[in-house]
Amino acid sequence: MASAGFFTCMLLALFIGIWPCHAQNVTLSVYYETLCPYCSDFIVKHLVKLFHSRLFSIVNLRLVPWGNAVLQSNGSFLCQHGPEECLLNTIEACTISVYPNEEQHLSFILCLERLASANELNEWINCFNTTGLATVPIDCYKSGYGNVLENQYAAETAQLDPPHKFVPWVLVDGQPLQEDFKNFVTYVCNAYKGEQVPEACHPLPLMNNSLKKATPSYPVCYAN
Repeated sequence: MASAGFFTCMLLALFIGIWPCHAQNVTLSVYYETLCPYCSDFIVKHLVKLFHSRLFSIVNLRLVPWGNAVLQSNGSFLCQHGPEECLLNTIEACTISVYPNEEQHLSFILCLERLASANELNEWINCFNTTGLATVPIDCYKSGYGNVLENQYAAETAQLDPPHKFVPWVLVDGQPLQEDFKNFVTYVCNAYKGEQVPEACHPLPLMNNSLKKATPSYPVCYAN
């Protein structure tokens, strides 16, 4: 029987026009916004675990930099943390598009989010040099194609079922982790049905009852 991850990949292929997944891998989707401090914290301190113990080998990572932004009637974007967040959301969207390799674009996003956490965002452009990537995403932004990407992410975020309540909003094979998002490794390991189980899943972490909580156990940026 096909896994939930397989059907998630099929839906993504229909939505974004490419086949983004590897067979048997678990799809990990992160809906976020660049200047939410709790998104930065999750990316820098928790999502970075994908680089550890070969977790990347069993994960199809999808980063969706839109979050709690609003698409206005005139087509412009209204971002929760102001115009700079709209700019950086679009830069990250362009980086994901230009560098579809998950480890490459996550490395850039980790760099930028570390700077956001340290209040050093004026240096974000240096992340291209730090990660060894060219500045093509800036051209993507200037050309207006970044806005096309952000419109796609806005539509995708609006179609989440159930709707997202806050960011970071994390899904494993299409299932929202809600309040337990920082425990994503446990969910990834439990969802993986392949044979090449990475070290991070030995022993297999136990599930907990955090999903039953009515309110987030960690600070988040709520949707308006």
